[in-house]
Amino acid sequence: MRIDKFLWSTRYFKTRNLASNACKKGQVKVNGHSAKPSKEVYPTDDIIVRKNQIDYQLQILEIPPSRVGAKLVDIYRKDITPKEAFETNELLKYSKDYYRKKGTGRPTKKDRREIEDYLDTPSPFLEDDESDN
Repeated sequence: MRIDKFLWSTRYFKTRNLASNACKKGQVKVNGHSAKPSKEVYPTDDIIVRKNQIDYQLQILEIPPSRVGAKLVDIYRKDITPKEAFETNELLKYSKDYYRKKGTGRPTKKDRREIEDYLDTPSPFLEDDESDN
């Protein structure tokens, strides 16, 4: 079975197109090698999928005949992702660089409206076209 079809049929990706795009971007590896969407997979193959900044490690137990229900997914694949991968991702959320500090970078829509209210000048993009006539 193709790797993109396997990831879709075991409900790892919501659509087959998402699975195919992940393969094309190099986010899917089979037995340590980057995989194209058409790569054939077999039982006992190890798959690494990079999703949401976590490298999920999966092992194929069986090949499903078609897309399977959520309750039956564990029959076909085994998740062997180490817990450290999830803990590292949680620690990144508490890092000072994870969130943008208020007041840095481009102002948000709310910030822009507050500035306009303070200065009491409307945005030049909201002027009427009637003044040009």
